[in-house]
Amino acid sequence: MIIIDGYNLLRSVQKSFEDFELVTDIHLCRLIDAYLKLIDEAGCIVFDGIGPPDKEIFENMSRLEVIFSGRNSDADGVIEDKISANTAPRRLVIVSNDHRLRTAARRRRATSLKTEAFWESVLIEISRKSRPREPRAKREGISESETKQWLKRFGLDED
Repeated sequence: MIIIDGYNLLRSVQKSFEDFELVTDIHLCRLIDAYLKLIDEAGCIVFDGIGPPDKEIFENMSRLEVIFSGRNSDADGVIEDKISANTAPRRLVIVSNDHRLRTAARRRRATSLKTEAFWESVLIEISRKSRPREPRAKREGISESETKQWLKRFGLDED
């Protein structure tokens, strides 16, 4: 399970990558959901506050649970509670640059990743999986017997 400090990652993405300045919370969630599908993992992203009035757009994620901390809590507190309550903390990956969360993860022996490292792995995995595989024949050409078959089919054989 990957637990992500939502706004911490979003701000990091917006600051670090020129093309991602206009990335919103929903764009980020969709990309992470696609990433989680590719690596066959479940995840949870926690944002501060109450979020938009209509949260339906966040409910269409298949691998990513989207949580807003609410008025009386913050994302860090929600994530700390999730770390504490988890029965298999060594299988958790906590994504945040926040020292408080990284310390909480270390205490429970969970893996802690900085947002930049996590985002880089997301981009690498998505770009790797999104490229369609080219057929071997495109790189190597077709065999001599296949060539003869095609020439014959189009009436270009010399027999």
